[in-house]
Amino acid sequence: MQLSVVILNYNVRYFLEQCLYSVQKAIVSLEAEIIVVDNASSDDSCAMVRERFPDVKLITNTENYGFPKGNNVGVAAAKGEYICILNPDTVVAEDTFQNVLVFAQQQNAFGIVGCKLIDGTGHFLSESKRGIPTPWVAFTKIFGLYKVFPKSTRFTQYYAEHLTENQSGAVDILVGAFMVMQREVYLELGGFDENCFMYSDDIDLSYLSLKSGRKNYYYADTSVIHYKGESTVRDGLYMKRFREAMQFFYQKHFRRSLFFDVIMYGGSFLFSLIKSTQQKKRTFLFKEIIVFTKHHLQLQTIFPVTYLSALSDFSDRDYKAVRIIFDTRSFSFQEIIAFMQQHKGSGRSFRNYMSQYAGLIGSDHANDVGGVEFL
Repeated sequence: MQLSVVILNYNVRYFLEQCLYSVQKAIVSLEAEIIVVDNASSDDSCAMVRERFPDVKLITNTENYGFPKGNNVGVAAAKGEYICILNPDTVVAEDTFQNVLVFAQQQNAFGIVGCKLIDGTGHFLSESKRGIPTPWVAFTKIFGLYKVFPKSTRFTQYYAEHLTENQSGAVDILVGAFMVMQREVYLELGGFDENCFMYSDDIDLSYLSLKSGRKNYYYADTSVIHYKGESTVRDGLYMKRFREAMQFFYQKHFRRSLFFDVIMYGGSFLFSLIKSTQQKKRTFLFKEIIVFTKHHLQLQTIFPVTYLSALSDFSDRDYKAVRIIFDTRSFSFQEIIAFMQQHKGSGRSFRNYMSQYAGLIGSDHANDVGGVEFL
């Protein structure tokens, strides 16, 4: 078997369903399996998987084991030569896995590969590629020095800005929302460290790959939507776990540093407070709706609605403050993702219509937890 896609789920039933539909389409040409590990969700995620995706291997944990152990459980059951660690609040393109595997097989001393991640508005997520968060690199990130000095390599290591979002190449750290590697490498590295509940586990695994003499890569020629924030709300608990995770990583791989502890305590509090404030303040306002569909799909709404049957009918000049809805029966996820990136803008909001549950799914910002609106 070529590939095992491991998806760890916790109470994101509708995002998981959309993710599974996209993954199913993306593995059609591959010998692959899908494994869903559920961390004791209280919603009907497991019932949905059993009913609508009978070919998916479902593992139900009796408690929330956290990100590292949950994924380790899934990889232990995997049979593929390669594994993909994938968040449930993601959407992959139909050619994502095929292209990533070809790229991986062409690399020497291959460790882990990630890809271009975008948020629900089509904007690039900088954490798709990162550097090792040493105390100095963490300092430049937390206090925004990488924005103040964008052309200095000394200040731009956190987001691996030696590469642009459209350049593939070697990087140090990848994000756990999408990671592809050989299963034997994952096992050799010991998988995700179960002593860390979440947030630094992907940094740790990426760093272990580097320490083993392998190279990690960012692959820019495929894009995956990550509705970042759906699996974890930015609240007080987030601030505490983020700080603890970064301290865990540094104390595991480097000597303890009082400077680092102070920076992480103060910086993570400030950083997370800003994120929480942005999340509360941000409200998206639109004046009209564009629906792309080749089927009979009528919305009941107070806003003016324009129905278009071709993505090429859209003009940037004609539509500004608008909600754009894609009927996923009419267009491929690859087409939808490409459209989002091409036509992203501050006055545009995107939603996918899922006929399976007659709902609109998406988010309006990288810090927006996202959600479903049922029609």
